Amino acid sequence: MSIKPPPDRLYGRVKGKKLRPRQEWLLAEFLPRLTWPDVPFGISPREIWLEVGFGGGEHAYELARANPDVGYIAAEVFETGICSLLSRLAPDGEDNPVPPANLRLFTDDARPLLRGMDEASLSRLFLMFPDPWPKARHAKRRFVHPELVKEAARVLKPGGEWRVASDDPTYQQWTDEVLAEQDVFAVSRHTARSKGWPPTRYEAKAIAAGRQPVYWSLIRR
Repeated sequence: MSIKPPPDRLYGRVKGKKLRPRQEWLLAEFLPRLTWPDVPFGISPREIWLEVGFGGGEHAYELARANPDVGYIAAEVFETGICSLLSRLAPDGEDNPVPPANLRLFTDDARPLLRGMDEASLSRLFLMFPDPWPKARHAKRRFVHPELVKEAARVLKPGGEWRVASDDPTYQQWTDEVLAEQDVFAVSRHTARSKGWPPTRYEAKAIAAGRQPVYWSLIRR
């Protein structure tokens, strides 16, 4: 598969509807208290996990809460999604919320972040229902890409896991094709979520619309 490497350029929406005052406060006052890499973890994590494009934040929130000894970096650029996760961490009425010690947010393109990480520094990587960019001419924008597979393999420890999920048939076929041409990951493909894999609103929306999600587990050799 010969596809031009993805450029370091953000595509799609970053801003949505006008933010409510509480959301503006969360971005201005709370977000800077847990922005990676400016704010380090408040723990000495036994492992570091990274989620690329956390959407509404359900998956990141549940995994970070269930694994308090893991340093969890959650990356997202869309303001509404960022506010959704911040709202879980700081519900209405909490004027002085305490940031979780093990969860940090990265609010820029995750690809340079990934490339800047040390070799074998991650134990898990997550890509949950990414934008499929269904048109062929937009294939280079997809996060699952031959060049990024190499980067994922570089930053994951041997035995580390990369989880990918998609409900889009084009992206599913693309992912199968990309993964078939690599040999650094052992790949398993499922049509049901594994135990310990939290659901997301995008998954629920896809199932309600009659689309079948596919879940890949990639283990670094």
